[in-house]
Amino acid sequence: MSGFTAEWLALREPYDLSARNADVLQAVAASLKQLPTVRVVDLACGTGSTLRALSAYLPGRQNWRLADNNLGLLARATAMPLPPHVTVTAVPLDLNRDLEAALDGPVDLVTTSALLDLVSGPWLDRLATEIAARSIPFYAALSYDGRIELTPPDPLDSAIIASINQHQRTDKGFGPALGPAAAATAIARFKTLGYSVVHGTSDWSIGPDNRDMQTEILAGWAGAAREISALTLDDTVAWLTRRRDIVAAGRSSIRVGHVDFFAAPIATR
Repeated sequence: MSGFTAEWLALREPYDLSARNADVLQAVAASLKQLPTVRVVDLACGTGSTLRALSAYLPGRQNWRLADNNLGLLARATAMPLPPHVTVTAVPLDLNRDLEAALDGPVDLVTTSALLDLVSGPWLDRLATEIAARSIPFYAALSYDGRIELTPPDPLDSAIIASINQHQRTDKGFGPALGPAAAATAIARFKTLGYSVVHGTSDWSIGPDNRDMQTEILAGWAGAAREISALTLDDTVAWLTRRRDIVAAGRSSIRVGHVDFFAAPIATR
């Protein structure tokens, strides 16, 4: 399931790409290096950013099944230029209803990016159980973990960040979301299912020159704070105005915390 627009996905992709944890990527590559063909299922694929980020690390031929409920994003993903050794198949489905169908058939790796913080605890448990039942390795990137650093600081930053993290736990289509707890919850669950896990941070680092990205993020955060109603409208507007002025002056930096992990059945490593 993907609730993101193509424009937002295009804006964030360079930051996602540079943030992905290199040690986790190398662990994925090492686990599959003996396979002549790698069959990958990418959940909530969007426009195909996981394929673009990961395909260069995988050996041999690659067959990707791209799953999403947004037909427009799927069309963009399947229309992108591909190396001759990579093929893709679009799988239009609702991951909340039809997760098991996405995993049917021979699969060597399941991947997802920026999804787990949107899902509920029961859905994550269902995902982990289904993957473990099939003994499939799992690579999950860019799960938001609740850490936000804003430079220079503002007196209302803490209240806004608390509102964002509260909003992250609201229903995003899978039930009440795990939000910042998602990565830690998933890592612990896969370990209990007999998986070894390599994990590390994959933080966005957004500098003073990245004004479009900062402006988009700040507006989204202000909107989330208003939905939670933790601050008054006047306070939220004042905070957003001050932060936008700092962005326009070229003095703003933002760091957003994420976690990547790779879970593999211990017997296959």
